[in-house]
Amino acid sequence: MPRAQKTFNEIADHYRERILSGALEPGSRLPSSEELCGTWGVTTATINRALQALAVEQYIRVTPRGAFVADDQQWTLTPRDRLTWIQQAGTFLAAGETSIVLAAELTRPPLYVAELFDLDEGALVVRREWVAGRGSTRTAYAVTWYPATYLAVAPELLNTAPGLNHTITNKVLDATKRTITHARDDMHARNANAREANHLGVPVGSTIMAGAHRWSDEDGVIEYGEWCLPKLFTIGYEYRPTS
Repeated sequence: MPRAQKTFNEIADHYRERILSGALEPGSRLPSSEELCGTWGVTTATINRALQALAVEQYIRVTPRGAFVADDQQWTLTPRDRLTWIQQAGTFLAAGETSIVLAAELTRPPLYVAELFDLDEGALVVRREWVAGRGSTRTAYAVTWYPATYLAVAPELLNTAPGLNHTITNKVLDATKRTITHARDDMHARNANAREANHLGVPVGSTIMAGAHRWSDEDGVIEYGEWCLPKLFTIGYEYRPTS
């Protein structure tokens, strides 16, 4: 039987994932349109639509000499991307994104955070504050929260070692024997306050994308995070509609 033809979205997804994983490095050249047509068994029009989609999302730049992975990539990993790496027992170092932990502390939570974790009055939480980047580009400023009870089995939550931040959720899951079965992200655009602007390297009042994620299982929220991205950054989600 002849193989089913790929859509331009499926082709774009393939190269997007290779760029995110680091398999295609900044500046590397994609195969020519003719080569891509042969590889995928599709028309030039389909390949052009796939390349246009990647160019609009700023993953690649298209020149008369061909298509190249963008050097100054204006994209960042979403909570969904980070969760995918976690579930694959990996890290997002492969995507070229690193992070610096600004603070890891035991503190009293805001009321809404205490309610999210269903904590008793006076209970403490671990608050981790960090900045992610790719090269000299700041890609995200974030704060993640965990119940203080996790410290009994995951004392690393208070560790600010450079490489640890990428694997901290895995360590929590391994230590608590819990599994993330539900994830939700909420996002909105607003202006950056002084703290956010400082950590993202943008002027105060700049437009940013702000969001929050909740990762949970049947026993409740495991990790709650708040994050913000500079303007003009692209984030994307893949999802399947239900029938």
